[in-house]
This record gives sequence, C-alpha cells and structure tokens, in this order.
Amino acid sequence: MESGFGYFATHDTVGPATLAHMVEKRGHAALLFTEHTHIPVPEPGTRVQSESGGDLPTKYWHVYDPFVAATAAGLATTRLRVGTGVCLVAQHHPITLAKTVASVDHLTGGRFEFGVGPGWNEPEMRDHGVDPRRRFAVMKEHVQAMREIWTRAEAEYHGEFVSFPPLWSWPKPAQRPHPPVLVGGIGPTVFDRVLSYGDAWFPNYRPGVLERVPELFSRAADAGRRIEVVMNSTPADPHVIEECERAGVARVMTYLHSAGLDAIRREMDAFEAALAEVRGE
Repeated sequence: MESGFGYFATHDTVGPATLAHMVEKRGHAALLFTEHTHIPVPEPGTRVQSESGGDLPTKYWHVYDPFVAATAAGLATTRLRVGTGVCLVAQHHPITLAKTVASVDHLTGGRFEFGVGPGWNEPEMRDHGVDPRRRFAVMKEHVQAMREIWTRAEAEYHGEFVSFPPLWSWPKPAQRPHPPVLVGGIGPTVFDRVLSYGDAWFPNYRPGVLERVPELFSRAADAGRRIEVVMNSTPADPHVIEECERAGVARVMTYLHSAGLDAIRREMDAFEAALAEVRGE
C-alpha cells in the first residue's frame, strides 16, 4: 500500500517544489494539491464558513493554482506522482482544462493524477456561472469531454452543458489513454460517478467509509472494471491505516498543514511512524 500527502500550497508557506523534494526523498508516492480559484467576500455581518460549518481558514484564498503547483513539484522530482486533490472541474472550461492536464502530464513525464470534485462553496461556483444544483452533471460532462480530447485526434462532444465540433488539441497526455481520474466525494451516488468516468475513488476518511469499499469493488467487477481506492485525510493512526490496508486501499494520504518546514516535518514524522508500525518496521 502506497502513501502520500495532500497540501494547500500557499504563497506564504513551504513551496510545492521544496515540499515535493522532501516527500520523494522520504519514499512516498504522491503529492496532490488542492484548488480554490477564490473565495467570495461574505456579506457584512456574516463570516466565511467551511464545508463543515466552522470558520474558513485563510489558506483557502491564498492557495496557488494546483496545476502550476503540480508542475513545480513534478519538475523538482523524478518519481513522485503529482496532481490535484481535488480540481473543481465544473468551474473550468473543459477544452482549456484538457489542455492544461495534458500539458502537465507531458511535462512531468506521465506522473500526473487528476483528482476531481464537484465543489461545495456555492458562491464560488456561481461566480464561475455554475448552478450549484447541477454541478454533478456539469462535472460529468466536462470529464467526458476532456476524455474525448485526450484520446482522439479529432475530438468532438455534444452535451447539455458543453458542446463543440471536431477539434485538434495537442499535446496528448503522456499516460495513455489519459491520467488516472480520482473521483472525490462520499455521497450516496458517488459510486455511479466513479464507475461512469473515474479510475479510482478518492474519499476523505471518516468512520464507516471503509465499509463501503466492498460494494465498489463488487460493482466494478460486475462492470468488468478495475477501480482503486485512494484514501484521503487518513489520520496518523496505525489502527486506521491497517484497516485501510485490509480493505484493499491502494494508497493512504494525509493532509499537511500550510506551515513552515519544522511543522511539516513533525506531521510527516507522525504519519511515517504510524505507517512503520503497520509495516512492522
């Protein structure tokens, strides 16, 4: 079972290239970067709230573009897989985003992973012209349209939210047919999305999430598919990590705080100690 990290790469904390070099040197497999294009300013007398209802940390509106961060991380390393964890796909135009993903994958020698999610900040979505009620359908069409661009010399797509006649777009991704698509989310219909256009399920860890893995594997087998599970937000707890391994999780990942080197090293040390206990090291 592999290991890796997620990170809010901000302009005022450890940079993506420096962190990527550390992560690779310590023997981990991947470093994925979060995305928020912006955070809308709240109305006077209100506060910016997180998905869970608490105050939203300032890192959400100080974060680097994840594709720029992934490129910097990829060029600073030779083996580390880099990518988005997650890209808010509905907030991008798919023709442009397909070009971006293919370019980063090409420049990093086929080491890009495309974590995708629908987003949760409704004002942010609306600023991009996205109806929050339709974001799952928009995300599906955008990924499907991008797959056409990645895999066809002359690509076209006609859907409800995106439509274009035959086009040429290069480079194609270095990974064939395209970089792996990691589908985030834990909602009741997430497996429909994973099986429709994903290569892996990318949930945040919480109690009960591992109990759903057998259903995903069974549905994938029935469809003649091989779907992996990449567990995000895994705590530095050997019992949880061991449960993930028993469940067939391909990679456990934990978030590193946007902080200085010393704080990040301590968090990495704690996660590695838990991994070592599970591995009997």
